[in-house]
Amino acid sequence: MSLSAPLTQHIVRRPQRIALLQHIAEQGSITRAAKSAGMSYKAAWDAIDELNNLAAAPLVERSVGGRGGGGAKLSEEGLRVLRLYQKLQALQAQILEAAEDASDLDLLSRLMLRTSARNQLHGRISAIHPQGRNDTVQLSLAGEVRVNAQITHDSTVRLELEPGTAVVALIKAGWLQLLGLDEQPTPGQNLLRAEVQELLADPAGSTEVRLMLGNGQTLCAFAEPQWLQDQRITVGSALQVSFSPANVLLGTPV
Repeated sequence: MSLSAPLTQHIVRRPQRIALLQHIAEQGSITRAAKSAGMSYKAAWDAIDELNNLAAAPLVERSVGGRGGGGAKLSEEGLRVLRLYQKLQALQAQILEAAEDASDLDLLSRLMLRTSARNQLHGRISAIHPQGRNDTVQLSLAGEVRVNAQITHDSTVRLELEPGTAVVALIKAGWLQLLGLDEQPTPGQNLLRAEVQELLADPAGSTEVRLMLGNGQTLCAFAEPQWLQDQRITVGSALQVSFSPANVLLGTPV
């Protein structure tokens, strides 16, 4: 089974995050792995969530009672990706030697885009429905999860999108609305069911809510503490995540 293009590019561009897998494999603890990688605990989990979402299957699995707290271990897919990363490290010197000039590497760096969107979900296009100047693009994520994106037809053409194309759906955390299981979403919105994995309270504002979809992919959203209290939302609670198709940005490998 080959790696997805988004994950392969991530391995090349973000070695610190991939190296985090090595520390997890060696120490079995997110806390210790984050410290060894020079990352905060929160940054480490952000990295793990992103890697899990970009991969065909989760690379890191939570484990109960891990040494040092925040226990985790690599899945079989995670171990396979780690072996690939180690091979890439061995090839890196050869690639650097092959560059004719240092400016070649600068050019490649500029051509590879990083994004501020917290939520990055890898999937494939299952259908495209024209609607005037816009297209509704249906995405199939892992585990038969479906998401709709609304983009201009010009964007569809420019990105060369068609059924079967691999894409990354980008959704900012602030664009997600959390709903109770009995609440009705606005018509036409995407609606996913999720389980709360972690609540990170901020005394000065909204609470960050980490969510796990049924397919193992994760989302990050924000919610008002009063709403969470009224809905009796705690870790393990099931809820709904609603967001507009117009707020789903699509990216393709360069």
